[in-house]
Amino acid sequence: MKLRDIERHFEVREGYWFAPKLFGWGATPVTWQGWLLTLGFIAVFLLVVALVPGELLKAAVGLPLLLGFLWLVHSKTEGGFSWHWGPDKRR
Repeated sequence: MKLRDIERHFEVREGYWFAPKLFGWGATPVTWQGWLLTLGFIAVFLLVVALVPGELLKAAVGLPLLLGFLWLVHSKTEGGFSWHWGPDKRR
């Protein structure tokens, strides 16, 4: 596996903020927008856990937040979510 193959794996076309993970299933942020969205989601989720009273209410607020975040990440990931085992030949 060459370093250039790994670098190429994390390059995305304009309009995408995430690239598929190099190994496994999911995506990783590769632009400032993707990192901002990820860090913002973590901050809001931690606030919900800290400030919302009751386990059921936390789940009722947190689950839609999580699902919305995952939907947005999926829609902004070039190639969508799929299993990867090393750099692929997307280009």
